[in-house]
Amino acid sequence: MAMARTGDLPDGTPDGAAYAGTRTLRVEDPRLLTGAGTYVDDVVRPGMLHACFVRSPMARARILGIDMSEALQLDGVHAVFTASDLNPGVREQWYTLHGRGEADTPRPPLADGEVRFVGDPVAMIVAADRYIAEDAAELVVVDYEPLTPVVDYTTALDAIEAVHADHPDNLVGQLGGRPMADLDPVFASAPHVVGQTLYQQSHGPVPMETRGIVAEWTVAGGEMAIWTATQSPHEVRAFCARLVGIDEHRVRVIMRDTGGGFGQKVLPQREDMCVMLAAARLPAALKWIEDRQEHLLAAGQARHEHGEARIALDDDGRFLAATLDHVQDVGAYPTPSPVQSGIAVGMLFPGPYRIPQGTFSSRFVFSNTSGRVAYRGPWQYESMARETLLDTAARQLGLDPVELRRRNMLSADELPTANFNGMPYDHMSPRETFEHALTMLDYDAFRREQERARSAGRYLGVGTCTYVEPTAGATPFHATEGATIRIEPSGKVNVYVAGGSCGNSLETTVVQLTADALGVAIEDVSTVQGDTAVTPYGAGTGGSRSGPMTAGAVAETAGVLRERILAIAAHRLQVAVEDVEFVRGLATAKGSEAALTLAEIADIAYYQVHALPPGVPAGLEASGRYHTPHLMIWANATHVCTCEVDVTTGEVKLLRYIVSEDCGPMINPSVVEGQICGGTAQGIGGALYEELAYDEDGNPVTTTFMDYLLPTATEVPVIEIGHVETLSPGPGGYKGVGEGGAIGSAPAVVNAVADALAPLGVRISRLPLTPSSIVGLIQEQQGVAAK
Repeated sequence: MAMARTGDLPDGTPDGAAYAGTRTLRVEDPRLLTGAGTYVDDVVRPGMLHACFVRSPMARARILGIDMSEALQLDGVHAVFTASDLNPGVREQWYTLHGRGEADTPRPPLADGEVRFVGDPVAMIVAADRYIAEDAAELVVVDYEPLTPVVDYTTALDAIEAVHADHPDNLVGQLGGRPMADLDPVFASAPHVVGQTLYQQSHGPVPMETRGIVAEWTVAGGEMAIWTATQSPHEVRAFCARLVGIDEHRVRVIMRDTGGGFGQKVLPQREDMCVMLAAARLPAALKWIEDRQEHLLAAGQARHEHGEARIALDDDGRFLAATLDHVQDVGAYPTPSPVQSGIAVGMLFPGPYRIPQGTFSSRFVFSNTSGRVAYRGPWQYESMARETLLDTAARQLGLDPVELRRRNMLSADELPTANFNGMPYDHMSPRETFEHALTMLDYDAFRREQERARSAGRYLGVGTCTYVEPTAGATPFHATEGATIRIEPSGKVNVYVAGGSCGNSLETTVVQLTADALGVAIEDVSTVQGDTAVTPYGAGTGGSRSGPMTAGAVAETAGVLRERILAIAAHRLQVAVEDVEFVRGLATAKGSEAALTLAEIADIAYYQVHALPPGVPAGLEASGRYHTPHLMIWANATHVCTCEVDVTTGEVKLLRYIVSEDCGPMINPSVVEGQICGGTAQGIGGALYEELAYDEDGNPVTTTFMDYLLPTATEVPVIEIGHVETLSPGPGGYKGVGEGGAIGSAPAVVNAVADALAPLGVRISRLPLTPSSIVGLIQEQQGVAAK
């Protein structure tokens, strides 16, 4: 691991921090590694029933009738629900993320009148176990009238057919910056103009644990208990309360372990709605666990989009202007509304570069495929479009892609500034991570090796991607986070936060932060997360917010308790507060051997109230809430990939993979690097392997892991990680790190392959870069050259 630092710690950073910045062992590992974790499928309730969905085999069809008679006669079947049963029970179904007034897309629990993609849930079977439910699903007869589907989103705006009748042009919505025509004079007069259109395929988060939910209704109290795989338990609670029409405090959501989320599990989807609505009509809890085929059919897609990116340059390779005309497939039922969230693609398109002028246009289009969901860096296309365009521009200008970037990339000493969309940049280090990563590679040495390899008939390539990542944004849903800390009479510490940990080690992070903020031993701290009955309200895990926002919440809360601890200790030791040192749970007086343990201080706080100093309340528990004053906390990184392409077979072998990351000070380097490695592996998969593909009739053709290819340890090289630390303006100088790896990796891989094939004149326009597609590109170019 390489390290570089810039800046000093901000005022208010605790002295003598003992745990933040160390590779403390993850506190969740003992249970997870020994198989003692509790996932949704581990939840068992008395008399629990099981759900299975009847799903459409057609991409688009009218439902003429549903015959449930045989299914209902099967022993063990309790109910069969259709749209006429569940859909009228919906009270409200808006997401807190966007608010009540946001124009949203249709989201019926069950298909009503028409199915709109293969896998669309038409009916829900409730039975004594999943096996019976699946057998019953086979007995449900649905009479369909086939309709012509809109499969190709690129032609959907001109299609005669409409995915939804109230959107006859298949346009969900559009947004953009200044008119493209404003920049026509700049492009017309520029010495060089380079344009490129790149199509990115549909693929998804594919977490290890599929979706799952258990809902249990208590008639006497009118209360709902939910166990679910989620990133945001409080959002599930609020959504359920609105959906079924009960007070929010009558819904309890419990999230234990969740095997991956990646954005897909932030918000409840249609199947979750069905389980919530049906549970209120059943005599026992209802469980639904998605199988892998269902997941690949219906859990949602991402990344399916394309754009025409253009850049104008002067004779020295300086950027003059840039534009992006972007179109995104949102499927039939996107979650959430894509228009509001999609603005990030255009807003971040300028990336970390000095581009004086520019604009973007984004259109969001319905198709008869599964709905779009969030996926780790949902705006990732901005980096894909920009970074591949820059490599193409460099080749057309006869420059090395690294040199072109050096002439235009922002460095830390140029900040604060704003990009051409008005997005303010501060506290980051794009040029610094770029140079750091190139040094780790020894870029000049690789170029020499590449020349030798080409002379021998081997095709090596190198690609980079430098991006900026918004973390801990101040949008209303994400702007605050709470924490409650209770020091027990024994001196042990419990810290309560909303949670949403999905493999991102939020438990370990919170324990480390709390131990440092209070000044106690880390082994004396534990955390309670994911239970809305006891944890303070929070938005959960998403938007790379957990680190900085939780750090702020813990600091706000621990500061109150630490003052109280010092006051009690000073009073008992008969010294001034400023003469008390409190380290690892032991209070001592300067110049004295007198000491008090935290357990002794807690005993005073709870049981010797008469001995408390004036003005100090009894007990040692407090709640606090952090509100970020910052529009955005910026992280950034550079990814560098080298590869070799076999031009005969089309195989891509990744040789080295380097990431130089600026996520501020690392609370736990092992956790940070795990996040980077996981995201990078996902991006490699997106560049080379993964695709949720459909045939021309809208039938999915990748519904198992035999067809939907994932990278394994064989395909992912050792990821070399370097760190540049630029402090954020937030608590502790911390930044988020959750999404960056998945943003920078795919463009770096694509650029490496393009660089390897540059001598053959190959130009990449579609992903993924499978062996067959690479061979096809080479053959196509050879055919052009032969004419």
